[in-house]
Amino acid sequence: MNGVDTRIRVRYQETDNMGVVHHSNYIVWFEIGRSEFLRAKGASYRHIEEKGWMLPVIEARCFYKQPARYDDMIVIRSRLREFKGARLIMEYRIFRDEDDTLLAEGYTVHAITDAHLKPVNLKKADPEMYKFFNMCLG
Repeated sequence: MNGVDTRIRVRYQETDNMGVVHHSNYIVWFEIGRSEFLRAKGASYRHIEEKGWMLPVIEARCFYKQPARYDDMIVIRSRLREFKGARLIMEYRIFRDEDDTLLAEGYTVHAITDAHLKPVNLKKADPEMYKFFNMCLG
């Protein structure tokens, strides 16, 4: 897996009164992992958007395995699973850092669009970004 690990601590505000993380936070954590993946590979979201490209989420799935709890240190393992010039799929696995327990896994599908949300194929529109995303598959 040519992925990137991002570590964060579960905050109190992310939990319910049982101390268990609310399910909606896992999708937020996917976004944190995705942002850090892109940054680690050499192109932040800011850089991509400054070039005029957007990556709207068109599908998101999360499969919950074990609950994360307040104050757990978690690892978000993110990788680019698939890239076709006009869309990409990111994959995520979330682990408890202390014991490597798999807490959740899932993916997000992204269209690649211009600033007006019109789909584009980077192979034609921006060969440099096309090469970047192919390198991320590596």
